[in-house]
Amino acid sequence: MASLSASAAYPRPRLSTFRQAMLSLYWFGNGVHWTIILITTLPAQAEMMGGDAVKGQTLGMVLAFGAFVSMVVAPVFGALSDRIITRWGRRRPWMALGTTMNVIGLFALAYIPKPNDLSVLPLYIFAFMWVEFWNNVATAPYSALIPDLVPPEQRGSASGWYGLMNILGTFVGALAPFFFTSGGVTNLTALYWFVAITLILTTIGTLLFAREPRITIHPPPFDVKHFVRHLFSPLGDHDFRWVFVTRFLMVMGTFTVQQFLQYYMGDVVKEFNFLNLFTASNAIEATSVFLVLFLVGALPSSITAGILSDRYGRKLMVYISSAFQAVVPIAFVLFVPQFALATMLGLIFGIGYGAYQSVDWAMASEVLPSQDDYAKDMGVWHIAMTLPQVVAVPIAGALLDTFNRLGAESNRVPENFGYTVIFALATLYFILGAVLVQRIRGVR
Repeated sequence: MASLSASAAYPRPRLSTFRQAMLSLYWFGNGVHWTIILITTLPAQAEMMGGDAVKGQTLGMVLAFGAFVSMVVAPVFGALSDRIITRWGRRRPWMALGTTMNVIGLFALAYIPKPNDLSVLPLYIFAFMWVEFWNNVATAPYSALIPDLVPPEQRGSASGWYGLMNILGTFVGALAPFFFTSGGVTNLTALYWFVAITLILTTIGTLLFAREPRITIHPPPFDVKHFVRHLFSPLGDHDFRWVFVTRFLMVMGTFTVQQFLQYYMGDVVKEFNFLNLFTASNAIEATSVFLVLFLVGALPSSITAGILSDRYGRKLMVYISSAFQAVVPIAFVLFVPQFALATMLGLIFGIGYGAYQSVDWAMASEVLPSQDDYAKDMGVWHIAMTLPQVVAVPIAGALLDTFNRLGAESNRVPENFGYTVIFALATLYFILGAVLVQRIRGVR
């Protein structure tokens, strides 16, 4: 019963702006972490190891194995943090342990890959699985801190801070390659060191300032059989299920676009002069320019949409943000791929992405079925973020390589037709994700 739950056993006082910011500081480090890995180092290393012909499939394979681990780990350690209470709290010990082990995996990713050598791919995949495992040991319990600590009337603004910190982390991750590129070559090893240091510092910041309250009513002990039996029980709740489905579709669209931006820049755009103002030295820097403009749009929308959704409703913000995101892959397909146009589309994509990320967290917080299982249920919800990596990226990677190969071998298929196929698919995901939000009853 809710009245006896550990989460309901303490009041949630209003949080100051500073405490809301510190609560989300860890998400800044996590944003840096995944932006650099997913957008820069992972695609570059996949192409380095596998070569141009199978780079999409190599990237899809690495992501699929890692994301599968994430899907399993997040609900398990979320549930453990719901049930295990320590003198330091329920969530923070897992954050400290997960971050420490995560950093070890980052160094493995930095030093394992070798040019044109797929023999090291299994070890590289294991290292990426290690990073996914321990990152989720930290993030699954952390995800419950907003419903744990924030009163309902502040969840829109707190969710906005989460979105803002995520976007700021993405911004720093996007700029980082500029500082580690010399003579047209990006130092991927140095980028991994930068990620490790940033993640450690931001984790410490949240651990110091996001103090968990003392719980006087202890939750039931962790029961493995009960956990397995009820792991996916939140999906039996109508509203939670549709929040899960819509997030899944939106993330499918996002990963179908973002994971292949670096390849798109190198294969299709090719020339990286931006309105005669500056020229990027390689595809990695060109992708970073896209991300910078993406973040110029995402920064204001992430905090604004969360606050506006408290007043005008979450669904309206989702409809608007989805439309902005769906326009971008259509434009990639229809217009001449000039660098200035491609990067300016990042601004439009960012407005939609930032707004959706902040509002989506608020929707999830409002439809959690059980106060006793916040972190476990958020872990299940988190699968809607990781499952698309298992599904969307391998599908898009295979389609990309197949149709690009057909374009190179046959006059009947345009050159680089693979990008047309995957971007059209991304648009479909975004449209479906927006339309199905209407099925959610308990969120206005």
